[in-house]
Amino acid sequence: MNAPMPPKDPDIKLPDAGALSRSMADIAARSQKLVAEWMKRQAAEGIQMDPLNISSAFMAMTTKLLANPSHLMEAQIGLWRDYMTLWNNTARRIISGEEPEPVIAHDPKDKRFADPAWRQNEIFDFIKQSYLLSARYINDVVTQVDGLDPKTAQKVDFYARQFINALSPSNFALTNPEVLRKTRETGGENLVRGLNNLLNDLEHGRGNLRIKMTDTEAFNVGENIAVSPGKVVYQNELMQLIQYSPTTEQALARPLLILPPWINKFYILDLRPKNSLVRWLVSQGHTVFMVSWVNPDEHLADKNFDDYMTEGVLAALDAIEKITKQHQINAIGYCLGGTLLASTLGYMAAKGDERIASATFLVTLTDFSDAGELGIFIDEEQLSSIEERMSKRGYLEGGEMANTFNMLRANDLIWSFVVNNYLLGQEPFPFDLLYWNCDSTRMPAAMHSFYLRNMYQKNLLSIPGGISLKDVPVDLSQVKIPCYFLSCREDHIAPWASTYKGSRNFGGKVRFVLAASGHIAGVVNPPEGGKYNHFINQDMPESPDEWFQGATEMGGSWWPDWHRWATAQNSERVPAREPGKARGFKAIEDAPGEYVRVKS
Repeated sequence: MNAPMPPKDPDIKLPDAGALSRSMADIAARSQKLVAEWMKRQAAEGIQMDPLNISSAFMAMTTKLLANPSHLMEAQIGLWRDYMTLWNNTARRIISGEEPEPVIAHDPKDKRFADPAWRQNEIFDFIKQSYLLSARYINDVVTQVDGLDPKTAQKVDFYARQFINALSPSNFALTNPEVLRKTRETGGENLVRGLNNLLNDLEHGRGNLRIKMTDTEAFNVGENIAVSPGKVVYQNELMQLIQYSPTTEQALARPLLILPPWINKFYILDLRPKNSLVRWLVSQGHTVFMVSWVNPDEHLADKNFDDYMTEGVLAALDAIEKITKQHQINAIGYCLGGTLLASTLGYMAAKGDERIASATFLVTLTDFSDAGELGIFIDEEQLSSIEERMSKRGYLEGGEMANTFNMLRANDLIWSFVVNNYLLGQEPFPFDLLYWNCDSTRMPAAMHSFYLRNMYQKNLLSIPGGISLKDVPVDLSQVKIPCYFLSCREDHIAPWASTYKGSRNFGGKVRFVLAASGHIAGVVNPPEGGKYNHFINQDMPESPDEWFQGATEMGGSWWPDWHRWATAQNSERVPAREPGKARGFKAIEDAPGEYVRVKS
C-alpha cells in the first residue's frame, strides 16, 4: 500500500522541478569555472596565506592566556553558569509559558535581531541568547589578557569581533527565522536566487567576493548624482579642476578650493541637490573649485605624495589665481585631502607662499599616534605584503581598500548584505551613498607606500621636519593661518580625539567643532535636514575630554557655523564668476568631468 500523501500547506510554494534543475546546472558550471580561475590566480600572484598577520597576534594572545589559567577558568565557569540559567529559562517558557527575564539582552539598535521571532519564539530566543553569551565570553577573554603589547591586543580584539560577527545565527539559513519564513513561502527559490547573486558577485570580483550593496544601474554620475552645474576649467595627469556655476549675483571675493580624498571620489560632497555641500556653498556666495582626482592605473605608479601636492594643490592654486585674479583663497581638505592640505601648508610656510588664507580640515588626521582601528592594518608584515602586491600592478586595487573600510562596520556593510542578497535572495535597495561607497579608486604604489609608512606607521607629519616634500621639511607649527577643524563623534576612520590632538600642532588660531554621527553622515549634513547636532568650544585645552566637558551643544548642521567663521575672515563681495569665461581657461567639458567616471 502506498504511504498517504502529506496534506498540502497553502503557504508552501513548490518549486518548478525543471527550472530548478536548469538553475542548479548553470550554477554548477559557473562555480567550477570560478574555482579554477581563482586557483590559477592564487598560484600566479603568490598570495600569502596570512597577509594580515593575524596568526602571530593570536599566538601571542594564547601564550599569555595560558600563562594565567585561573582567569580562563573563571570565565568558563561564568559562561557555564549563564548557560544553565538559559536552559532553565527556556524550559520554563516551553513547559509552563513563563516569561523570565533574559539572561542577556540584545542591543535594541542591533538590526540582526529585529525580527519578532527572535523574542517571541522560545527556540530562536534560546539561539540568540546562546550566541550573545558566547560572544560576551570570547570578548571578555581576549580583551582581558595581561601583558599583551597594545598593538597586538588591539589586533586580537578587532579580529575576535570579526569572528564573533561572522558566527551570528542571523548569518545562517537554518538559524534565521526570517530566512526560514522566506524559504517556506517561496519553496526555496530565495536560496537559488541567493546562490545566483553570490556567483554574480564572485564573477564581478573575478573570484574575489565583491558584495553588491546597491542597485548599480539606478545611478549615473552627472545625471542623478553629482549634478551641480559647472565646468572643468583645468586638468593634468592627476586631477581635473571643476569650477561650479554661481547661483547668486554677488560672490565672496575669496574663492574656495575643496580637496577631497583620492581614496574615494569627490561627489560625496555633491551627491544629490538636497544634501550637496557644493550646492549649499554656491548658494551662500562661494566661488567653489573642486579637485576631481584621476583614478590611476599602472602608468602613474611612480606618482608620489610630492606629486599630489604639486600637480594637485599647487597647480589648482595657480589656475584659480589666474581665473579669479585673487591672490588668496580659502581651502577645505576632506580626510586624506585634509592631510595633503596640512602637508602642503607646511611646505608653503617654509617657502613663504601665502596664497591659502584659511584652511578647513574635515575629519582629518594630522597626528596618527592613535589612528583608531585602521592602525590594525599597519604593521611591517602587512605593509610589506601591500607593497609587494602594489609592485606587481603599480597600484593598490580599489576593492582592497574598500574591504578594509567595510570591516570597520562589518555587520552593517558586510553581513547585512550577505543575509539580504544570498539568504533572502533579494536585490539590494538603490541607495546613492552606497553607490558612491562602491565606486572605488586605486592608489598609486609610490604615493600609497609613502602615506602608509610616513603618516600611519611612523607618524612623522606631527614631528617638525619629520617629512619633507620636494626636499623642503614640513613643520605644522609654522602654519599661522586660521584653521577650522570639523570632526565627528562616531568616526571610525579618523577618531575625533586624534584629530583634536593633531589640531593643536598648528601655529595659528584654531576653531575645533565636533559633529554627531560618523565619517560621512556627520560631514554631509545639510541644514535643511535638521539632523545631528554639533558641539563648539572657543578654548583649545590640551585634553580632548576637557574640550568636550567645556563644549556647548548646538542643534543641527555645522555648515552655518563654518560659513560664519569663513566670512569673518573676509566678507568682501565681487560680481559672481561664470566658469569657463577666464582667458586661457575655457571650459574643457561640463562637470563632473571624465576623470570621475573611470571605474576601477
